Amino acid sequence: MIKRLTITSESVTEGHPDKICDQISDAILDDLIRQDPNSRVAIECLTTTGTVHVAGEVTTRGYSDVQKIARATLRDIGYTNPEFGIDCEDAGVWVSMHGQSPDISLGVTQSPSKEQGAGDQGMMYGYASDETPEFMPLPIVLAHKLTMRLAQARKQGLIKGIGPDGKSQVTVLYENGRPVKVTTVVIAQQHILDISEDALREEIRAKVIQPVCGNFMDKDTKVFINATGRFVVGGPEGDTGVTGRKIIADTYGGVGRHGGGAFSGKDPSKVDRSATYMARHVAKNIVAAGLAKRCELQVSYAIGIAKPTNINLECFGTNKVPEEKILAAVVKVFDFRPRAIIEYLDLLRPIYRKTAAYGHFGRNDPDFTWEKTDKAAILRKEAGL
Repeated sequence: MIKRLTITSESVTEGHPDKICDQISDAILDDLIRQDPNSRVAIECLTTTGTVHVAGEVTTRGYSDVQKIARATLRDIGYTNPEFGIDCEDAGVWVSMHGQSPDISLGVTQSPSKEQGAGDQGMMYGYASDETPEFMPLPIVLAHKLTMRLAQARKQGLIKGIGPDGKSQVTVLYENGRPVKVTTVVIAQQHILDISEDALREEIRAKVIQPVCGNFMDKDTKVFINATGRFVVGGPEGDTGVTGRKIIADTYGGVGRHGGGAFSGKDPSKVDRSATYMARHVAKNIVAAGLAKRCELQVSYAIGIAKPTNINLECFGTNKVPEEKILAAVVKVFDFRPRAIIEYLDLLRPIYRKTAAYGHFGRNDPDFTWEKTDKAAILRKEAGL
């Protein structure tokens, strides 16, 4: 009997209000890490019509011109015209930042008598699947490619009159756990008032959807583009944005579980970020090793304590050897203490701004060290396969 199910994932462009905030938060983080790799940073951002509000905790030997970085980020994204909801030159930028709590610092700062502990309690998840070359679920891969294509079409002038704000959503049919076809594609794309909606739909279908999803579509695939009729009011004017509000698009598109912690604006002493990257790295290496077709790994911490309180994995019945053997191999090969993760993945670098749009996982970038599969062979050997 064939078991069928459909899975939906969404992505947003770099000009979506939430992603504006993620990118500003990570741009500030990069600026401080570039000056002082041991900076402690927890920066949140909010944007609404004509304004950006930045707040958080920072302990650093560097200095960041937050107003300048916020405006430069808006400019890079493409918010140079107030018609699209915010303008990099005229936006109001409000800043409220203070030092990190000394109580947190007690547990996180390494000393001769104490190793670096976790920056907070919590649970983090990593996931991988062999259904795509990226070792990611197909729905989120396609959703991100659609939003990247929308941004490319805007920046290269392939489609005239479109703005920075946009969203995609993709539904994929699975049969017996394998993706078969795309059943639905949804696009929302901001545009200027005087562009024809029908012409815009035709261009998006031909220049965005078909190049990305064409091989997975058939005559029954449903396509919805600006389904309300138009999308003129967008960006921060149309929707207030906040850092960390796209955590599912940032990870696996709703496939697998999520611990709830966001990434952007947090330095790697925060295990919300570093341990999630490590969990993805481990899960991907397990799948790359052929030990399982799908793998989800959970790791949890107590604040101020270096060793995880728990490590667990689930292979959903796709494992080639018992899960207990895979877990034993994981514990032997990988060190999940925060300082060890930071050193192993080389995380004290200004690499975070580019993670803040189009997903933190499944991207072919040498700076994304958590995407390497260099431990697959040793895991395979340790697990006895």
